[in-house]
Amino acid sequence: MGWVNDARAGLSEGRTVQVRPTGGSMRGRIESGQLVTIAPADSATVSAGDVVLVAWRGGFLLHLVKEVSGDQLLIGNNVGKINGWAPRSAVVGRVTAVAD
Repeated sequence: MGWVNDARAGLSEGRTVQVRPTGGSMRGRIESGQLVTIAPADSATVSAGDVVLVAWRGGFLLHLVKEVSGDQLLIGNNVGKINGWAPRSAVVGRVTAVAD
């Protein structure tokens, strides 16, 4: 995915990035094609309710943190699916704004 690669490149350099992700898994919170601002995140400060870009099973997800248990984050989408537990270290960035 082009937007994921763009986001990862900027975040790895410590920059805040803006992308337009597509898909429906976050509808109600992020609509397909909306402008999303993602900032580098200190994974230690990520909490339930945050939307994060997270490394997941060889790819990346822009998903919701549903629950936190120590060093583990329960990742899911905004329409009811739970993906599973990921380590805090898998967090690449945190969504700070969503706009049209």
